[in-house]
Parts: sequence; structure tokens; C-alpha cells
Amino acid sequence: MKTRKLSLTRIVCVSLAAFVMLGAPVYAQSTRHVDWMDADGALSRAMLNYMSRAIKEAESDGSAALVIRLNTPGGDIDLMQEMIQVIRASSVPVIIYVAPRGAWAGSAGTLITLAGHAAAMAPETAIGAASPIGGGPEGPQELPETLKRKLVESTQALARSLATRRSAKAIQLAQDTIENAKAVSAQEALDAGLVDCIALDMGELLQKVDGLEVEVNGQMVKLQTAGAALNRIPENPAEWLLNILANPNIAFLLLTIGVQAILIELSNPGAWVPGFIGVVCLALFVYSIGVIPVNLLGLVFLAAAFVLFVLDVKAPTHGALTAAGIATFVVGALVMFPNPLRPAPAETPVQPLSIPLVFAIALLNGAFFAFIVAKAMQAQRIPPAMGTSTLVGKTGEARTELNPTGTVYAASELWTAEAQGGDILAGSGVEIVGVDGVKLLVKRKD
Repeated sequence: MKTRKLSLTRIVCVSLAAFVMLGAPVYAQSTRHVDWMDADGALSRAMLNYMSRAIKEAESDGSAALVIRLNTPGGDIDLMQEMIQVIRASSVPVIIYVAPRGAWAGSAGTLITLAGHAAAMAPETAIGAASPIGGGPEGPQELPETLKRKLVESTQALARSLATRRSAKAIQLAQDTIENAKAVSAQEALDAGLVDCIALDMGELLQKVDGLEVEVNGQMVKLQTAGAALNRIPENPAEWLLNILANPNIAFLLLTIGVQAILIELSNPGAWVPGFIGVVCLALFVYSIGVIPVNLLGLVFLAAAFVLFVLDVKAPTHGALTAAGIATFVVGALVMFPNPLRPAPAETPVQPLSIPLVFAIALLNGAFFAFIVAKAMQAQRIPPAMGTSTLVGKTGEARTELNPTGTVYAASELWTAEAQGGDILAGSGVEIVGVDGVKLLVKRKD
């Protein structure tokens, strides 16, 4: 009997131990997670802030890795270098994933991909074309030979240092993307060893990079991402707003609304709401033109357009200045902002200004000021209301007793008045029923 009890006790203990030992990995696997974020669009200060915050959150919440889903045409070389520094300083493995289908890591995006502790691409994506190109108000420009050589050499040196763990073929391809503006597909990049894998989606990515050894801050780390839960780190409202402002179409709308609101405030002093809206829109516009490449000559044309609109309201003849204002407005917008006719510099690519939007806003502005002109002319045709005859029907107050004459207060003035239909006590309300010279004829107001 004692032997049987001892055997049952051992069985129970062994079973509990096995349950705990087998259950521990399951619990760890269920709590392991990987953070991820989207880096979509041209490189910007807002994207850099978003990336820095995502890395800090991944470090603090115990994430197994941070995946940056990249889709960019590139951007400013200084921003690229700052992003590379942020990625390489991360204590959490950073996986650069060029996705979704149709995405590309162009220009500066090529080196950001190389900066990741691991790199992957989705099918039908591309990487490369990282040659330095200058730019100015007129659009992309070829750099002077000496300056271009310096930038190419320094960028190639950076690419080699980021690709040291990769094959010689991968390093050569990285240099070719800078020297010869070469671009390759996802499969070509994988064949050369420039990226670690091709993954259809985030789930497949975590499976394929699982077990990959990467160097993080000088230490070799084995990625443990298979079966991990995905946790998206979204943009906060400030980052979202700053990213939206890096759009010429938004900047153009902010300028138009801001100026219109200020003009409404000046024409109606004391209506603080238009003034507040105008100041806010113009402040956001000033930030926008600090982020996107603009030609300030266009701003002069836009200011001249609004001056022409206002002058047309004051001019003795109407229409010609409004038409000139519309034309000047269109020219100013096309000169100031990057558009299909004047592309953005290659080092700071942005979404182009919509030409249909420019013409639509110009016509709306012209229609708005034409409406104001029409109202002004209509007011000029109304005969002026003058004389004591305009007082008939108005009301007032008897300041003295009317027996039958006395004094009443009406239309902000004191008048001599004569009561009609009986005496009127002081302080009583009166209604003006007629005028006799400069004397008012009044009756008691019920």
C-alpha cells in the first residue's frame, strides 16, 4: 500500500514538472513580439522623429526586433545619415523590409536598407539608383565633376562599411548603385546577397529571418522571430501632421486659406475667428516651405495676385485686374512649388503640386473677389437714405411731458415733438408717425 502511494506521488510530481517544463516555452512564445512601423514617402524630419521614437519604444517594451517597412524614393543626404546613425545605435535588431509590392528603396533608401541589421524585400520591389544629384529651384541638376566625385566616393565608403558582413558581390553591387545609378529587382538583390531574403508579407518575413545571426552594437544576436506577435507602432498626431505638411498641395491650400482669412478679418475688424484661422494656416505654411523645396520668387507672384484682387475691388472699372490676378496666381503657384512641369530636386523628392488644383483654386479666388466687386457695385447703386423722413415708423422715448409738445429721444438724438391723439407722459415710449419741418409728430406706443 505504501509503495502504491509513493508511486502515485512520484507520478503526480513528474507530471507537474513536465507540465511546467513544457509549458514554459509555450508561454514565452506567446508573449514574444516584434514591433513594426511604416516609413513611406520621401525622407523627412517627421520620418526621422518617427523612426527614433519607434526604436526607443522597441527597446523599452522588450521587442525581439523592430521591422521598418520601407518605401521611399530617397531624400536629403543629411537626413539619410541621421537615420543610419539612429538605426546603427539601436540595441534592438532593426530589420529593413522593402514592401509592399511595387515599393522601392531608391537613392538614399538603398543605404538605409544596408544599415539595417537584417534586410528583406517583397516580390516586385526594387532597390538602387543611389547616385548623388544636385538640385535647385529649376529642378534636378548635374553636379560639378569634382563635387560629384567627392560625394560618390564618400557615399561608396559608407556603403562598404554598412555591407561588410555581406559578400564581395553584394558590396560591388552597392557601389554600382552609387557609381552608375544601377537599380535591381528583389531577386537580383537576393542573388547578389544584398538582402537576406524575399518575403511575401510580414508573417513570412518573421519566419525567414528567424535564427539569423546579426551584429547589434558589436555583439552577435540570433533573431528569434518565428511565431512572434506583430505590434504596430503608429505615428503620433504630431508626426502625422508634420508628414502631411511636407506636401506642396497642402502647403498651397494653407497659403490660400490663410490669406483669404486674413483679408476677411481686415474687412470685418473684431471677427477674431477668421484672423485666428488665417494666422494658424500661415504659420503651418511657413513650416511647410521649410520642409519642401520651393522657389520664393513664386511667393512674390502669389502676393502680387492677391494685391491685384484687392485693387479690383477699389478700382473704378472692374474685371481686368481680377483676370490679371488669376493669371499671376497660376504662374506664382507653378513657379513656387515642385510640379510636373518643374520637378523637385532629386535629393529632396516630394509629391508634385497638382496643376488642376492650381487652376481650380485660382478660379475660386477670382470668383470670390468678383462676388465682392458685384456686391460693392450693387451697394453703390442704392440711393442714400437721408433726411428726417427716414425717421417715420421708428420709436423713441419721451424725455419731457408732451402737452402737446415736448422733447423726445429718437435715432440717438433729442427732437422737438408734438403728441398726436392725446398727451404723453415723460418716460413713455413713442412712435414717430410724421414730420413737420424739424418737428416730429408722435403718438403713444402701446
